[in-house]
Amino acid sequence: MVSNRQWRNYELRKHVKVVEGKVAPTLLLKNATYLNVFTKQWLQANIWIYQDRIVYVGEKLPENISQTEVVDCEGKYLVPGYMEPHAHPFQLYNPEELANHAARTGTTTLINDNLTWLFLLEKKKAFSIIEEFNHHPVSMFWWSRYDPQTALKNDEFFNTNDMMEWLSHPSIVQGGELTSWPSLLHGDDRLLYWIQETKYRGKPVEGHLPGASESTLIKMKLLGVSADHESISGEDVISRLQLGYQVGLRYSSIRPDLPNLLEEIIAAGVNSFDNLTMTTDGATPGFYENGVMSLCVDIAIQKGIPLIEAYRMASYNVARHFHLDEQLGSIAPGRIANINILQMADNPHPESVLAKGKWMLKDGEEQEISSIIDWEKFQIKPLNFSWDMTMSDLQFSIPIGLDMVNDVIMRPYAIETDITLDVLPENREDAFLLLLDQNGEWRVNTTLRGFSNQLGALVSTFSQTGDIVFIGKNKHDMLLAWKRMKELGGGIVLVHQGEVLLEIPLSLSGKMYSGTMKELIQKEAELKQILQKFGYRFSDPIYSILFLSSTHLPYTRITQEGIVDVKKQEVLFPATMR
Repeated sequence: MVSNRQWRNYELRKHVKVVEGKVAPTLLLKNATYLNVFTKQWLQANIWIYQDRIVYVGEKLPENISQTEVVDCEGKYLVPGYMEPHAHPFQLYNPEELANHAARTGTTTLINDNLTWLFLLEKKKAFSIIEEFNHHPVSMFWWSRYDPQTALKNDEFFNTNDMMEWLSHPSIVQGGELTSWPSLLHGDDRLLYWIQETKYRGKPVEGHLPGASESTLIKMKLLGVSADHESISGEDVISRLQLGYQVGLRYSSIRPDLPNLLEEIIAAGVNSFDNLTMTTDGATPGFYENGVMSLCVDIAIQKGIPLIEAYRMASYNVARHFHLDEQLGSIAPGRIANINILQMADNPHPESVLAKGKWMLKDGEEQEISSIIDWEKFQIKPLNFSWDMTMSDLQFSIPIGLDMVNDVIMRPYAIETDITLDVLPENREDAFLLLLDQNGEWRVNTTLRGFSNQLGALVSTFSQTGDIVFIGKNKHDMLLAWKRMKELGGGIVLVHQGEVLLEIPLSLSGKMYSGTMKELIQKEAELKQILQKFGYRFSDPIYSILFLSSTHLPYTRITQEGIVDVKKQEVLFPATMR
């Protein structure tokens, strides 16, 4: 498989000249105790790096250090940079800022979802931007979705010609995640063909199989699924391992299962960890305040996973699964210089981080990372609405609403509140719910129960498809929130009794924040605090908003087609044209 970092012949010859002493290494890490992931040992070595590549690991010191930065690692422990195998890099943050933040906490490789690119950019521009990301110090790879994870009016993104081009791109390292697996089981041969073509290209297929029975797991294995990250119990993990799956253990903002999964598999006697990885599965910003994959390694160590295995689960196991182990996941000659320097072997939070041979963190000090993405070049900029919303869009008459079971699961319920009013009573949990086409062509009006019993209005351009979500008790506040969101060019705005309580500008196509992760974490914390004050009783409102239209989850969803019964795959109430 071709990496998104290939060295040219003259570079490879120069790497050999470094070993021969004819060229000085750019960086020498001497007297290091490093983790050898192949022999599963801590070994002593001097590590020579030339620009972005490790060229020597062994006892020798270079004779030529005329242009070499020398760092004495006596008493330090070096491990491979951590790898996130299942990132969703668009959860309010943008992929570049997520990469910057991740790198400074030791995660130097991200395997990313491509779904947002499909909605935002035509294929040529999407390929251009992922190629731009190859110049980032973090190693950025992507997966190719097989389905939109919602019901679309025009499913133009998913056709065989485009799918083959995506799957053939060198930065794409897997197919999936396969949220449309029921269609596969029910005879979708086009989808099966795509999966076969993925495997033919030597790339794994990521499943999405929560609660799957043994029969389903076996059938999906027969049809080509390689891996799954949806285990919710230790029994789930073990059953997948026994069937030959690569298993991702999840620690995310809505499914922080990792501690329990580890406890249960250890109690069950699991002592082989080669086919286990860990993932944060696209957590929301605040979850990442203190790290990304370093959090998972820390938990694994605390729960009794052997120390070396814990580090391999966040590095070499990931690289091997994606056939990237000749470039990543180890400290060895020929690998990209992604290295974490630790104060203690059992403390996975690094004091220094190298990504492609560049310092991201040095002796605890964050290093400046140059911006590489010109968002304007790709027309990723503030939204400009050429149409307006009026009170006529706020007409509610559908008798069925969405009832929140938890953060992301919605059941249908019969609406008993009078929803013809301009303001819904606070003693009822119902709130108006409106999905409005980003181009102003259609709308879907219903109610949402359980999100807020008081808040006047929330408007969000952050959604699965980029369409606009309104939730609130007061139609006048909803119009005011719309007006302010338009002025921002996209974002999340909270309004109550005519007052704007909070705004989170999402100036990158209405989906992504253009500032720092630290700023965004603070804004998300304020959002949660306000919503909880106004009756939000769950933990992750960002995911609640995002998954309103996600048809891979039960039971009822609001989509571009209308209100959808997921199990029956029926449109209960179609969208209304404006």
